[in-house]
Amino acid sequence: MGRNFVAHAHELGNEVPGEPLLFMKPAAAMVSLDGPIQVSQDLGELHHEAEIAVLVGSALTAADAGQVQAAIAGIGLGLDLTLRELQSRLKKKGHPWERAKAFDGSCPLSRFVPIQDFASLTGIELRFSVNGELRQQGSSAQMIFDIVALLVEISGVFSLDPGDVVLTGTPAGVGPLYDGDHFEFELPGYLSISSSIRR
Repeated sequence: MGRNFVAHAHELGNEVPGEPLLFMKPAAAMVSLDGPIQVSQDLGELHHEAEIAVLVGSALTAADAGQVQAAIAGIGLGLDLTLRELQSRLKKKGHPWERAKAFDGSCPLSRFVPIQDFASLTGIELRFSVNGELRQQGSSAQMIFDIVALLVEISGVFSLDPGDVVLTGTPAGVGPLYDGDHFEFELPGYLSISSSIRR
């Protein structure tokens, strides 16, 4: 999901969407957040977009809210790594973003916390720090389209299968990652990950 936080849409000079802005990453984009994340310097400027990740546990096609809630298997953390200069060039030409968003290794993911551990989907927080500096902080309560509404919308466009992962949008504070940067990525109270970037 793109632009699901008002402040993030504004920081990039984008309009706030009236409906969910969807794009896809292939399976080859998924790598573990636990190890050093490798992205070639040749690809250009790399930005972090820290997001709450939702693991789908059962098939969803044109689902309603109750079906979506029953199908969510877990919550984790995901980075939507973005080649920002390339994305800007593609946007100016009206071209799709996949070259900037869907390259191999562009979707580092954490393990998933079982959905039963969460009392609610509306107050899940995330924090992302680089070299000790807090860059991004947000909550699912700030989303334009909440997690359930987002999955309802997606399942009405294309079916979701068990094992699919939905990234739910990023709060403000996106920025560059350089070779050797260390980051801390947290779902406070549930997950804490320390890792680094290799370029």
